[in-house]
Amino acid sequence: MKFLCICQSGLGSSFMVQMNIQNLLNSEGVTEEISVEHADVGSTTADMADYFFVEKTLGDAVSGLPQDRVVLLNSLIDQNEVKAAVNKILDDNNIAHD
Repeated sequence: MKFLCICQSGLGSSFMVQMNIQNLLNSEGVTEEISVEHADVGSTTADMADYFFVEKTLGDAVSGLPQDRVVLLNSLIDQNEVKAAVNKILDDNNIAHD
């Protein structure tokens, strides 16, 4: 499985969300292979990941992605929001975690 964190330029905030998700997967004891990467909104295509994490103000910019696989985040720094979103994906895909 692959997660892609997206921001306007593909550098700062998407990389921060990527690191937060990677830390979360480690702390949750996830053993299934899940790759987490980051990219800019302009070069993102639907085949680049299974799930896409993006700040909600960029929702219109990612309207071409499968909306059932887009996670719109209210806050990129709210780790509880990211945790809830990731855990829902893990649960929906029957991936074990703490």
